[in-house]
Amino acid sequence: MSVIDFNVLSLNIHKGFSTGRRRFTLENIRHCLRDSGATIVFLQEVVGEHARHARKIPTWPQSNQLEYLADSVWTHHAYGKNAIYQQGHHGNAILSEMPFKHWHNLNISLMNFSQRGILHGVTVNNLHLLCVHFGLFERERRSQTRSPVEYVKKNIPDDEPLILAGDFNDWRKSCHNTLIRELNVRDAYQEHNQQVAKTFPSFRPLLPMNRIYLRGLRARSCHIMNDPEWRKISDHCALLAEVNFQG
Repeated sequence: MSVIDFNVLSLNIHKGFSTGRRRFTLENIRHCLRDSGATIVFLQEVVGEHARHARKIPTWPQSNQLEYLADSVWTHHAYGKNAIYQQGHHGNAILSEMPFKHWHNLNISLMNFSQRGILHGVTVNNLHLLCVHFGLFERERRSQTRSPVEYVKKNIPDDEPLILAGDFNDWRKSCHNTLIRELNVRDAYQEHNQQVAKTFPSFRPLLPMNRIYLRGLRARSCHIMNDPEWRKISDHCALLAEVNFQG
């Protein structure tokens, strides 16, 4: 059995804008993602289409944010449309150097004004990737937590490895405890630092919002990406984990 080491990164890109939407930072996001050396990237709030921004922002990508960020580095990528509005749509995305066997998007929205989802991709070596974005309200999140729990138990065999990552908006850690208990996952950052990662707001991280959970894999390390270049690209900090996979 071969052992594979690879890097996993998760970031809410805030639709390509810095904190307070002061600057359009998509080009800087692409540079940071490339410099990270990540094999698999979990992204939230990726814009698939926005007609007004495309007209008004000179550096808006001609295709879409997903393809712009993936470029020639991550040749395999998936997008799950969550929020749909008059000007376009946005959602979760996964960029991967590993080919996908298949992928699909699960709608977990509970309110019309808070459209959320889970994007599930399966690589050719049966690694399950679930990119998550939960809601802002605690009752909403608690209900949404049941979705990945029930979905994983029903659709993913216990002996197949998975990565569950994204923006959980879970600063009270109620979802965190449920996921660990119900799915037998481990928080990659907590495993090495004895606490969950504080990732929001990026200019002064105080709240634990973003997570990388693992099952059937081992985290050799996990870091908050909070140097000056990373802090300027979004209102969230990214998480980067070095993962050990027996394939």
